Amino acid sequence: MNRITRRFEALQRNGRKALIPYITAGDPRPELTVPIMHALVEAGADIIELGVPFSDPMADGPVIQKACERALAHGMSLRGVLDLAREFRRTDADTPLVLMGYLNPIECMGHDSFVTSARDAGVDGVLTVDLPPEEAAEFAQALEANGIAPIFLLAPTTSDQRIQQIAKMARGYLYYVSLKGVTGSATLNTGEVAAKLAAIRTHTQLPLGVGFGIKDPPTAAAIAAVADAVVVGSALVTKMGELADDPERMRREVVELATAMRQAMDRHQASAAVVTA
Repeated sequence: MNRITRRFEALQRNGRKALIPYITAGDPRPELTVPIMHALVEAGADIIELGVPFSDPMADGPVIQKACERALAHGMSLRGVLDLAREFRRTDADTPLVLMGYLNPIECMGHDSFVTSARDAGVDGVLTVDLPPEEAAEFAQALEANGIAPIFLLAPTTSDQRIQQIAKMARGYLYYVSLKGVTGSATLNTGEVAAKLAAIRTHTQLPLGVGFGIKDPPTAAAIAAVADAVVVGSALVTKMGELADDPERMRREVVELATAMRQAMDRHQASAAVVTA
């Protein structure tokens, strides 16, 4: 069984929701990535999303665009990301690891070579932002055949028909983009998110993660009340960019934010359990 599925099943048994932090591989420097990944796990992360830096990350706002630029300036590549995944796996055999990025680097490597390398590196899921489901069947099948979950995005504007189409192909979890815009933009309306998630759940039993716009512990707790997973990226990457020249402080503040989100999520779930009881 894929680590992602195992992790969500364990969380459900314990009445908890997944915290999924995103960081860009190689940002602010490649040698800092794996230590930050381990620190996030210690802070309560359930799944790690590791961004593959790309020169034109069209779905991302300025924070993650700059993170990609910093990583690329230090020579980070898709092969380098897979090397970091292998390094992470040497001391963490349990935490699910998802690669999130764009199609171009995968096509440059070749689909077969990428899938095999990702499997051997211990990758559990792949989310390719700009690969539409109409063109994804062969790639998704190759991932699944190698024990890797193909993960897809859903947007506020995604139609019911398209949700059904994506849900049939997806594994692991579905990532709901809570805002009409790029990462790190605008403010969440949790009522609208809850309503859309309820509609999505009529088409799938996969866990639903929510990302884009989750900037602080109260927002993480509010989203955890209606979703199966909370994905936080720009808030963490902002700190990494601001503190790039002070790695120890950067690690401390990233861990503090992730810990605060984990604690807020758990407190909310515990309160909800008491009310239900």
